[in-house]
Amino acid sequence: MRQPRSVTAIALLVALVWLASEVSAQIPVIGGDKFQGLKWTFVRIKYGSYQGEGAARNSQLAYWDEPWAIDAPAAEQNLSRRIKSVTAIDVGEPQVMTLDDEKLFEYPWIYIVEPSNLVLSEKEVPILREFLLRGGTLTMDDFHGPYEWDLTVRQLQRVFPDREIVEIAPPHAIYDCFYRLEKYPQIPGLGSFLSGRTWEKGGFVARLRGILDDAGRPMVLINWNTDMGDGVEWSNAQEYPGYIKWTAQAYQMLINEVIYSLTH
Repeated sequence: MRQPRSVTAIALLVALVWLASEVSAQIPVIGGDKFQGLKWTFVRIKYGSYQGEGAARNSQLAYWDEPWAIDAPAAEQNLSRRIKSVTAIDVGEPQVMTLDDEKLFEYPWIYIVEPSNLVLSEKEVPILREFLLRGGTLTMDDFHGPYEWDLTVRQLQRVFPDREIVEIAPPHAIYDCFYRLEKYPQIPGLGSFLSGRTWEKGGFVARLRGILDDAGRPMVLINWNTDMGDGVEWSNAQEYPGYIKWTAQAYQMLINEVIYSLTH
């Protein structure tokens, strides 16, 4: 049952006050103006998937229904606005791009959501490998549990059969390159949040993992058992004031990942 508007407004005000105190306690370690001259654009990768074939394509909403488009376009719009507001980074308009797009190498950072659905073509495998070895960064987000992990690793091993996936835990520099985070956060998807839990599909412990280049830089950042995309997508949703706690943590971690990728 919908609450009276006055009750909803009071709950939202309380949540906003809480968020203000939370963010003030997480003052950036480094001033945002330090990054003046850097450029960044949220590039969402449109990929082929097991679910990309068949009946879903017959829907008028199929473009945004497919796994690669989860949380779009709100997630990239919100994160872009936040990075622009807290840093001096030159932030471009969010892009949707395939791996074989000739403009891919113009951007330093790309994003794949729900990577357990990802099926790379034979053409895309060497392109992604070259993009990463040239200094690009891939962030993977929003997949959970051992089954989805195994599906994701299967594709990554096609790109880097010669490299291991490693844990990226504090005190790694990614945790204090902008905001200081004591641990890696588990951001619940909105559905999990409404069910009263932070995990889903057996993914009880959130982990940041990665694949390193020859200099030890994480060129693939793997957000596993967490849903950063939902955290930023729903940050403006007044009907879920309790979710603001998770929004703050999602912004902090994703902004750190972006800034780390631009400065290392």
